[in-house]
Amino acid sequence: MALNADNVRVGLTGTIYLAPKGTTAPTDLDSAWGPGWVDLGYMNDDGVEMEYSTDTEDITAWQSLSPVRKVLTSVDMTLQFTAIELKTKTVTLYFPGSTMTDVSGTVHKLDIPAAPGPAEWAFGLEWVDGTIKNRLVVPRGEVTDRDAITVARSEAVALNMTVSAYATSAPELATWLSNDPSWSAA
Repeated sequence: MALNADNVRVGLTGTIYLAPKGTTAPTDLDSAWGPGWVDLGYMNDDGVEMEYSTDTEDITAWQSLSPVRKVLTSVDMTLQFTAIELKTKTVTLYFPGSTMTDVSGTVHKLDIPAAPGPAEWAFGLEWVDGTIKNRLVVPRGEVTDRDAITVARSEAVALNMTVSAYATSAPELATWLSNDPSWSAA
């Protein structure tokens, strides 16, 4: 197999979208993100970290010192990102079940619940590298981990979140679309 530097990709820029669970996502690369999808705004320059992992269980046999088979026991997919644009959608995503209200024309109040319930959303990730466009859609996900918020003079106040993807219906956990010619199935 020959090496081809033209197949090396970077995420030059991108966007993370949020929508209520069940919102229809684009099924191609040209359609706009429809009603209900909200751009979460600026992310820090680390971009988005996507992790996909599997766990297996060894099946051993009396007659063998090594496993005779491995059984897939779980699949986990996460997206990790850090929002640096503080607005209602990012702050309420970080604090599940919270509500933002306007106290007056210039004062706004965030009520953070002591015992929030589940907060599932649909997530979209879009990134480009020149003419190569990618879209990843997680139809059902939830923020399951958060880093501490640091308020300091030398850095942006940031909301670091990890989204766990949940299966909506087997077999798909997420859908990844790309116009990358090196992805051709032919």
